[in-house]
Amino acid sequence: CLFRGQLKMKCQFYKIFMLVFLLLLGADLSLAQSDPRFIPFSPNPVKGALYSPDSGEAPQVAILAIHRTSNYMAYLGCRELASRGYLVLCMNPRSDNNEAIVNWEKNALDIKSGMEFLRAQPGIDTVLLWGWSGGGGATSFYQAVAEQGISYCQGDNKLVECGPELEGLPPADGLILVDTNLGIAAGALSRINPSVVNDAEIFASNAAPVIDASLDPFNPENGYNPNGASSYSDAFKSRYFSAQARRMNELVDIAQGMLASIEQGAGVYSDDAPFIIVKGASAELMKLDPGIHHATLKTQKFLANDGSVVRRIVESVRLPEPELAEQDSSLADGALFLTVRSFLGANAMRANDSMQHIDYCSSNNSTRCAVQQISVPLLISAMQANRYLQYNEQHFEQAKSEDKDFIIIEGALHGQVPCVPCESYPGQYSNVTRNFFDYVSEWIDERYQTSL
Repeated sequence: CLFRGQLKMKCQFYKIFMLVFLLLLGADLSLAQSDPRFIPFSPNPVKGALYSPDSGEAPQVAILAIHRTSNYMAYLGCRELASRGYLVLCMNPRSDNNEAIVNWEKNALDIKSGMEFLRAQPGIDTVLLWGWSGGGGATSFYQAVAEQGISYCQGDNKLVECGPELEGLPPADGLILVDTNLGIAAGALSRINPSVVNDAEIFASNAAPVIDASLDPFNPENGYNPNGASSYSDAFKSRYFSAQARRMNELVDIAQGMLASIEQGAGVYSDDAPFIIVKGASAELMKLDPGIHHATLKTQKFLANDGSVVRRIVESVRLPEPELAEQDSSLADGALFLTVRSFLGANAMRANDSMQHIDYCSSNNSTRCAVQQISVPLLISAMQANRYLQYNEQHFEQAKSEDKDFIIIEGALHGQVPCVPCESYPGQYSNVTRNFFDYVSEWIDERYQTSL
């Protein structure tokens, strides 16, 4: 539910589940941080909740958590991190819960406000960035620009370039990426339904979509299983991933043409235009076929439920999502509601194939591109019950930082809570939340807690 700003019924069930889970954690969590302070920023939609420990020594380390659009002010990690002795600012950006108004590069200015606020707090000598899910793209972009300057986010290869207002961003002292994706642009590429073959007509005349049945991921003849895990042939997957890139490239061309008309004064509106992508959000093949990216490519550190850390090839325990077929055909879940500028700035990326041949640096919303330019200590984590094992493994392999670590959490869902439906027996993954945040705390304290 963090990928898009629209309210989803599935999202609501997930939030209810997390709330019930937190209540069941008992008194230890309730005592972690009982009175967060509201912090307003400018412009008005930018705001944060400041969590500090209820007891113990004054924090030396502050952590800033933020996303591109999502409300982070009550995120699980805010209290968990504060309970371990850190000052935590959980922020909402200016595009709070609204994908259509995302101005990607301006998101960095919101992070800058939070960074400056935390640097000014008494006793704080270290500020870390926390990038969970799509927040990984936001925080890694910020840090890459802070370290490399605006040359990082400019150039002929960029679909959208940043402006001079991003010069001189104060860098963080470290970056923690939590089950992050490749960046929302690459995520949009992986979720688009490539069976739609007439986007030019749809945008030009509001035509009905024309579907190529041979590319329809919800066609049983192609391998779709409405009752469980789908299994697609290598030939279909190859055609599908290529067709996703082809459709994305066509949409980029359409959007660039519309933007040129707007800037020439020939558009319907003077500043922007609606950009609605039919079947643009619910056709990610990995969610249907768990065999895709099912395991790490190399042996990696694995945090077991008993708290031990071992090295092994890690298999994902994620469950298939055949319900995507229903979502794909709906307006609320299947369409992507954007504008020309929010599409090009945050949801578009050039590619020849949606899995292997991606021009990651064509978008500034790209975790994969950013980590190659960041030198501060870097902790990367992945949740075993999600589909990002290989994504984060590759982030780790390609990251520039010399001090870098990668850990996979046994049985964890994307939200750092147990995947109860994945369990073979009750309580198999019961320690997910505690184990993960304890590991993070140890990583931080080893590097930054000078009083220990």
